[in-house]
Amino acid sequence: MCDAPADGHFPDFRFDRARILLIKPSSLGDIVHTMPVVSAIKAEWPVSHVTWVVKRQWAELVERIEGVDRVWPVGETARDWIKQARRLRAERFDLAVDLQGLFRSGALAWLSGAPHRVGFANGREGSPWFYTRRVPVPREETHAVDRYLLLARSLGLRVSGTPRFSFVTFDRDREIIQGVCARERLSIDQPWIAMNVSARWPTKRWLLSSFAEVLDRLYEEELGPVVVIGSAGDRSDVAQLRSIARSPFLDFTGKVPLGCLPAFLSRAALLITNDSGPMHVAAAVGVRVIALFGPTSEVRTGPYGSGHHVLTKPTACRPCFSRICQHTPELACLRLITPAEVVDIARRVMAERLVSP
Repeated sequence: MCDAPADGHFPDFRFDRARILLIKPSSLGDIVHTMPVVSAIKAEWPVSHVTWVVKRQWAELVERIEGVDRVWPVGETARDWIKQARRLRAERFDLAVDLQGLFRSGALAWLSGAPHRVGFANGREGSPWFYTRRVPVPREETHAVDRYLLLARSLGLRVSGTPRFSFVTFDRDREIIQGVCARERLSIDQPWIAMNVSARWPTKRWLLSSFAEVLDRLYEEELGPVVVIGSAGDRSDVAQLRSIARSPFLDFTGKVPLGCLPAFLSRAALLITNDSGPMHVAAAVGVRVIALFGPTSEVRTGPYGSGHHVLTKPTACRPCFSRICQHTPELACLRLITPAEVVDIARRVMAERLVSP
């Protein structure tokens, strides 16, 4: 399978007009982190054709990433992946780029028939065996965005300056956002604060009582309406939040489609959030973030770029990258973060926004 050395080059093939298969099926944050790779490809090889393989639940977001020529949705089952591999083979790709680094994604790159297949040397589950070029990763901690760009550099792409994140906003996105805001009585052109109280891992979730206290303090200080965001699956969290908070807030959970999220969040003044997918979307569209980090590493997956604030508390076991907390007291890395700290930063961010030209 591995017909080129890990540090080899591609002297006999030019990729400037290549058909490129990019494999990054999930999750939301990882998809956002991949965007600068697409930007680098299109900046250097504007005529190349990029097909992005992604799980169906995230496809509508990838449809709005600038530079992606075709979105190729896949299901959850191995059977569907095998079915898609047969179809992909007919596309005659020149290059497969696997940024997922798992057995399934590596195998898909190989089954696609692409003669050149690139991935990380430390990919899991044996995925490097499927690559014709394996890119080494430095041992030191590095952000996922910068790690993915190592792979872009290995292709000979010039990656310099600030990584570029660019979403396309469709006319229908604006219409949907305007409609939702009108129904929920949000004046989107006035300063407002977004808040995300959910996260995929239970260990990433700051206490709802702490979010409620932040809400109450923001309301008392008239720092702008708070809009709680999330998917339909987060509604139970928001219902609990409403039962705790003394102050009103706007509940947008399940009301903004995923594809509209970049355009919607781009209008916020600030996002207060757990470590989550919406955190990365907000950072990508230039919105300042206050992020609450517990078991995960802000160095690896914090909000990318400048102007963001990450709050955490040191504990002997942090970062543990675990979905089950073994610490006593439980989740001390998150529980020790106080609402007062969050409100203080929010106050400063909103004040800076008012004085900025």
